[in-house]
Amino acid sequence: MNNRLLPVLRHRLFWPALALVALLIVDVVHTPGFLSVRMQDGHLYGGPIDILRYGAPLVLISVGMTLVIATGGIDLSVGAVVAIAGALACLRIGKMADQNALGGVLVAIALAIAVGAALGLWNGILVSRFHIQPIVATLILMVAGRGLAQLITQGQIITINSSPYHVIGGGFLATLPVPVLVAVAVTALVALLLRRTALGLLLESVGGNARASRLVGVRAGGLIVGVYVVCAVCAAVAGLMTSSNVSAADSNNAGLWIELDAILAVVLGGTALTGGRFHLGGTVLGALVIQTLTTTIYTIGVPPETTLLFKALVVIAVCLVQSPAFRAKVFRARRGRRRVPATAADEPASIEPTGEAVHR
Repeated sequence: MNNRLLPVLRHRLFWPALALVALLIVDVVHTPGFLSVRMQDGHLYGGPIDILRYGAPLVLISVGMTLVIATGGIDLSVGAVVAIAGALACLRIGKMADQNALGGVLVAIALAIAVGAALGLWNGILVSRFHIQPIVATLILMVAGRGLAQLITQGQIITINSSPYHVIGGGFLATLPVPVLVAVAVTALVALLLRRTALGLLLESVGGNARASRLVGVRAGGLIVGVYVVCAVCAAVAGLMTSSNVSAADSNNAGLWIELDAILAVVLGGTALTGGRFHLGGTVLGALVIQTLTTTIYTIGVPPETTLLFKALVVIAVCLVQSPAFRAKVFRARRGRRRVPATAADEPASIEPTGEAVHR
């Protein structure tokens, strides 16, 4: 193999990027005009725009999940927070005399985000103060939070008709969908704070060795609480986008299994679940791969009953080719098979009994 290609093949983002390109090729083969982008009524539409628009909530949650995983934790409650935020906002707006009143809509949005931050604070306190394992602490809210969302909506789907609220998930600004702009702004802000200050280094030190970080004076507890709050706020904003896009709050299905997609996006992006170093750019790419895969499933018409299985097979294939250990074993096996003919050609000459040996 050309030595100049080895650094490219070994780059952590090469295989996720290749998977993204492969999925887009499948979409183009099935739908020739999939990549075309058109302007209609001052707004951009098309396949790539749809991927970015519907992938924005997943990008937001994945960015928050990256920070949690960087500290050695995990947050399984983001799907429940999505449902709670959407339910609270829609319940508040639904009770307004004028659902198009901007002030009332802003209060509803602030209420949903504040409750999301409180839920993240709860997770952070359980993990950092009471030393409950992150997977257990967030699993509690994952189960209880879904029930809380159903209590808020009384088990019903709350529908609203609010133009200001619809802008969050279905609006456009400067020809681009608002969810895309929000996701880009939040990602850029988080990246700026983490890479232009010492905050990113501190998170990596806590994830690498929390005890050593405390010994050198890093306030690991405060940082852990902070990342859970940020993750929950990202999930709350994603919940606002989801409910706004359909003008309804469905506590049973909103954000269902999105925590698993977010974790997959983080892993595909090259961040290890053991904590330490993290890669925000890789996380965004991983989230786009997951969303493109979802779009491809619907585009090529995969039967609904096999959707999850098809998605799992593609994800495991990407994870395997991304694994250096898997590639090393596969390439070692191929090199071994290439050596077999030469060895077989040499073996007769080496093991053929000579006349002297036969005589003995």
